[in-house]
Amino acid sequence: MTVMAQHTSQMSVEEFEELAAHVAKRFDAVRLEFINGRVGVKGMTDGNHSEVIRWLQECFLVAGTGLWLYGGGELGLRVEKYRKGRALPDAVLAPRGTFAGKGDWTDTVGVLMTVEVTSYDADTHRRDREEKPLGYAEAGIPYYLLIDRDDCSVTLHSDPVPDEGYRTAVKMSFGAKLSLPEPLGIELDTQELKQYAG
Repeated sequence: MTVMAQHTSQMSVEEFEELAAHVAKRFDAVRLEFINGRVGVKGMTDGNHSEVIRWLQECFLVAGTGLWLYGGGELGLRVEKYRKGRALPDAVLAPRGTFAGKGDWTDTVGVLMTVEVTSYDADTHRRDREEKPLGYAEAGIPYYLLIDRDDCSVTLHSDPVPDEGYRTAVKMSFGAKLSLPEPLGIELDTQELKQYAG
């Protein structure tokens, strides 16, 4: 769950990182994001949200692609134009070891795909369907997978273009099989997601 707050004065990235570090030390269940010039609070997720991430991790493990799905919203990425945004994706797909020795907010080199699972909060539309896809595309991340529990669909965004977002989006309803192209190289049978929609 993320709640975005509007601020009248523009916070610098450095000020945000200092604030985020302070909040992380004081509150175990709260982490901050900085998307499109706004501070967002990423709080606890519900059990079904966690099961969706577990399902996706299992899909990649079983497929044996050699890629690892880092989950749990713990990995901070520098996103948006000139890396001025700071996002906590629900999951990040990258080769094992990509983030070894990196700090709290890492660049996106090696990231093949980010994943967001919608939450039932007021700003999920703006955040997961508008702002984050644009930020991930501007950072050059090849794929963005949106697992949308509101309309029971999965959407694979691809072909990132700076200042425009992703040119291509393939959307399918829960229950369909979604093929993820190379180098992802697996087919997701989304039938199981039907039980996590609520």
